[in-house]
Amino acid sequence: MSSDFEQLPAAVRRDRIIARVLDTGFVRVAELSREFGVSEVTVRSDLDAIEREYPIDRVHGGAVLRNGAGRREEPFEAALATSAEQKRRIGQVAAGMVSSGSSIILDVGTTPAAIAAALVERDDLDDVVVVTNSLTTALALEPAIPRLTVVVTGGTLRPLQHSLVAPFASKVLDELHVDLAFLGGTGVHPHHGATNVNLPETELKRQMLLSAERAVFVADSSKLGVVDLGRIGGIEEFHVLVTADPEPGALDGFAERGLEVIVA
Repeated sequence: MSSDFEQLPAAVRRDRIIARVLDTGFVRVAELSREFGVSEVTVRSDLDAIEREYPIDRVHGGAVLRNGAGRREEPFEAALATSAEQKRRIGQVAAGMVSSGSSIILDVGTTPAAIAAALVERDDLDDVVVVTNSLTTALALEPAIPRLTVVVTGGTLRPLQHSLVAPFASKVLDELHVDLAFLGGTGVHPHHGATNVNLPETELKRQMLLSAERAVFVADSSKLGVVDLGRIGGIEEFHVLVTADPEPGALDGFAERGLEVIVA
């Protein structure tokens, strides 16, 4: 057994197992045992714990993704080219909600990255603390230091989104209470709430939501009405939705549930 993997915390190991199931549709106990350097009993315990929270089914010798669950996650660089003008306008509107002396959370993703770019352009801002788990966002904000104080959560790196996730990112968020959180995702629906395609980041988005006095969900028009695998939170837990170029009827039901909707 590999001593390198024996030191992995259970939460990190389970995140990697979840990612594997989403990517391949199945995992085998024996293969995971060899890969992570733990016993098959430990792997079975991991799969049992994952099954209680995520849409997988235990089968003889492993686990499979439940039919209809999950879809392939788009890399950060590919998403940059999608609805770029919408995201730029959303970023401008969202950045306009930030005032000097405030504290905010900026989530992972290309729309929050557009907020970061707009914040850098706002030279009227001062003494703003920005907490992020996105390496891309942190670097984008660097030109605005020291007007902005940039706090990076730390955590385990997910290369697909250049994001930092559990265990350390969640520990940092547990200790924070900010004025505003700007969250993105891969879907937002008036009845099913805000959702996201990958589970490790979904868990952290949920913590961001709970760590903020007010929460703003930012989504281009392609995300409206979409429901994905991981639930970030219900519509009633958010205060504002900022979007752009919605199709006719796409915003029906959001305002009725008490959500302020801003079209950029």
